[in-house]
Amino acid sequence: MIYFLIPVFNEEGNIPLLSEKLNSVLQEYSKHYVFVDDCSTDGSIQTIRNCFDATQLQVISKDQNKGPGDSFNLGFEWIIQNSESSNDIIVTLEADNTSDLSILKTMILLSENKYSLVLASVYAQGGGFDKTSFLRRTISFFSNIIFRFIFNVKVLTLSSFYRAHHVEMIKSVKSKYGVIISESGFISMVELLIKSINVGSTIIEVPMTLYSGQRKGKSKMKVLKTSISYLKFIFKYKKIFKSNIHE
Repeated sequence: MIYFLIPVFNEEGNIPLLSEKLNSVLQEYSKHYVFVDDCSTDGSIQTIRNCFDATQLQVISKDQNKGPGDSFNLGFEWIIQNSESSNDIIVTLEADNTSDLSILKTMILLSENKYSLVLASVYAQGGGFDKTSFLRRTISFFSNIIFRFIFNVKVLTLSSFYRAHHVEMIKSVKSKYGVIISESGFISMVELLIKSINVGSTIIEVPMTLYSGQRKGKSKMKVLKTSISYLKFIFKYKKIFKSNIHE
């Protein structure tokens, strides 16, 4: 089973194209779509229900807007409780169509082979950005450099949502740390990556182009708020995570 875990906040305009793309890929696999709604105020949820087969769909609603990290954590918890096979794979991605699904089959094949975590990387050779602002690209570039240095992480892309995870790897993170993701914002995927490294995950990166021009509406990431959360994360976790990695 391939589980697609997708956080949603006011993505009504992006859902129809997303459903077309997701329904057309990996047709030889069993698929289940898990959307976690972060208190959308538009018609996102009804649009999701209109576009996806109800037998392949789980919609998780929240009482309070807490950010994508909280949504990912809720979705991971639901999946590991409902997954019936250790061979199941969880694909996380954005709802805004910026993820390049043309590389998804490669990601899944690598995951089935031996890699417990496959990262879609704009920084791997052959990857890049399409219609992404210079400011966003600069912040992303330097943030990744800083985090790789501070936490002694060797991969090139640390914060991308677009990944393929073994269900068993997520269960190992839950077992070691008690909680899969504790950070509520965009920094959450850095947290999960470092935790995944600490439980011995085998990791590989696949080059990807980030298609910002396919997004309808603005990005939900607030640059200043996210930058502050990155700094807080460094001071909170650098001793714990860095010592675990060196072990």
